[in-house]
Amino acid sequence: MVNLLYRYTAKSGKPIICIFAVMIVDIFIPCFIDQLYPQTGLNMVKVLEKAGCRVNYNPEQTCCGQPAFNAGFWSDAKKVASKFIHEFQNDRYIVSPSASCTGFVKNSYPDLFNNSVLHNEQKQVSKNIFEFSSFLVNVLKITDFGASLEGIATYHDSCSGLRECSIKNEPRTLLSNVRKLELREMKDTETCCGFGGTFAAKYEPIAVGMVSDKVKNAVETGANYIISTDSSCLLHIESYIKKQNFNIKPMHIADVLASGWE
Repeated sequence: MVNLLYRYTAKSGKPIICIFAVMIVDIFIPCFIDQLYPQTGLNMVKVLEKAGCRVNYNPEQTCCGQPAFNAGFWSDAKKVASKFIHEFQNDRYIVSPSASCTGFVKNSYPDLFNNSVLHNEQKQVSKNIFEFSSFLVNVLKITDFGASLEGIATYHDSCSGLRECSIKNEPRTLLSNVRKLELREMKDTETCCGFGGTFAAKYEPIAVGMVSDKVKNAVETGANYIISTDSSCLLHIESYIKKQNFNIKPMHIADVLASGWE
């Protein structure tokens, strides 16, 4: 999209027209962030705007359909996913602060809508959606936002981010440019935290054992923060941290990148 910017010369006071391109992006705010971590969504917008994007939010959006799909209710998931597709028909980039939702749209929508009337629309949406950190690094080509956060951090690779979205280096590159923040790798960083959507509810003892190992490995690095791209992982991790009174804070990468500047 091309906009016109009017600037005025100091001597004549006459306007000079400057033409510049503005990228308009749609954002998808997942259920977890909408209901539990709204500030993370606001911080994502803050960072995108600092990068020069014009952010569009469709207030009619709800869920991508992943919870129903993972529980085996594919027909219900398809209804919700159909609504999602109809809400993002602008052929613009769709940015989401969730590797889990992004991975679901990219990898499971093709199964849901294969040979359906929404087949082509699904292909467009699945192509357009990007996880937040991947969009910053791979599309905008920006890795430094002037963020500042004092302390030591370790990064948790979510299953969806690593295996469905192929995100590994992007968050680490962004975090390496955060002033006053030291990044330390934890042991078994690629191992699941135990959340897994309904898995944590159905198999609680196993999920607790997995998150226990995850938090133990994070604490052993001496980190003040455990950072991820997925609020669902962070919710699971945070609940265990609070119950065990560990002195480490879970943070979404959007909240980190919005730290230390106005």
